Amino acid sequence: MAGPLQELLGRKPVVVAPMAGGPTGPELVAAAYEADAFGILPAGYRTPAQLEADLGELARRGVERFGVNLFVPSKGCRGAAERARLDAYLERLAGEAKRLSASLGEPTYDDDGWEQKLELLVRQPPPLVSFTFGAPDREVVSTLQAAGSAVVVTITHPEELSRAQGVGADGVCLQGIEAGGHRGGGVDRPERDLPLIQLLRAVRGATELPLLAAGGLTTPQTVRQALAEGAVACQCGTAFLLAEEAGTTPAYRRALRSGRFTETVVTRAFTGRSARSLANRFALSGRDAPPCYPEVHNATRPLRQAAAAAGELDLLSLWAGAAFRHAQARPAGEIVELLAAEVG
Repeated sequence: MAGPLQELLGRKPVVVAPMAGGPTGPELVAAAYEADAFGILPAGYRTPAQLEADLGELARRGVERFGVNLFVPSKGCRGAAERARLDAYLERLAGEAKRLSASLGEPTYDDDGWEQKLELLVRQPPPLVSFTFGAPDREVVSTLQAAGSAVVVTITHPEELSRAQGVGADGVCLQGIEAGGHRGGGVDRPERDLPLIQLLRAVRGATELPLLAAGGLTTPQTVRQALAEGAVACQCGTAFLLAEEAGTTPAYRRALRSGRFTETVVTRAFTGRSARSLANRFALSGRDAPPCYPEVHNATRPLRQAAAAAGELDLLSLWAGAAFRHAQARPAGEIVELLAAEVG
C-alpha cells in the first residue's frame, strides 16, 4: 500500500508540513511541488472563504499534487472546574494585555468551520487530506475518499493507531515528541509521547499502512534515519520556517535566528492545547494553562497579535521543533534538495 501514496507524494521523500497561522501558504506549497516534493496546505485558522482562495491560488500556480490539513474539532473546556481554571489563567494574562494597550479576546468555543471546510473539500477535492487532533468519523473519511482524496491521520502514540485504521485512513503520520507546533494526536497527553524513532519502531510492525514521519527532521541524516526505520516520507515543518517562500513573520524569523532562545518547551500557554514552542516567557509561565482549546487560543489571540505588532518576542507563539537551530534561510527548493540528499 505504500506505493500509491509514495507516487502521490512525489519523487523527493519530503513533505512540507501544514504549519498553520502563516508559515505554510500557497507559495511554500507551490515551491515544494516545483522541487518534486509535496506540500500540505493548512486549513486551521483559515475561514472557509480563505481556504477556497488558497485552493484557487494553487490552481493558478498549476500545483497538481498537494494536501490540505484539517483540525478535528476539540471538546473544549469541560466542566466547572476547568472553566474556573480558565478564568484564573486569563486573569493572570490581563496585565500583559494592558501593558500592550490590548484586551484579551472572549474565551469562546468554535469548531474552526469544520462542516463548511469539509463541504469545500468534497466539492474541490485535493489529492490528499490529512487530519490533526485525532481521527474523524469513518463517514467523513469515506466521503473524502469517494471524492478522490487520500486520507492521512496524525497520531502521537501507538495506542492511537487502531482508531486511524478503524476509520479507513490511507496512511498515518507519526508525530514524534520533537515536533514543533501542536501535538497532533487525538489525546493531549504529551508526557506519554515518544521520540520519533521509537514511535516508528513501535508502529511499523503493527500496520501495513504507509507511514509519514514528523518531528526533528531538519537534516539529511535525520531524514535518512526515519526512512530507514520504515517511513515512506518525512513531513518537515521547522526545516522550512526560514524558507524564502514561508509566510513566517519578521519577528518570528528574528526569534529563530537571534541566538537568544536556545531551547524549546511543550506548553499549553498560547492555545490551551499542548504545543512545542521556543522557550520564551509566555511559553514557560503558562505551561500549566488549562486544557481548554480553542477557548485559550481565542482569548489570547489579540494579545499575541499586539505582541507581534510591538515586536515583543516573549509574548509570541514561536512554534518550533527541538532541532530548530538547523533551520536555514534558503529557497524552499534548496531545502528540499538538502533534506533529500543521498536518499537512494
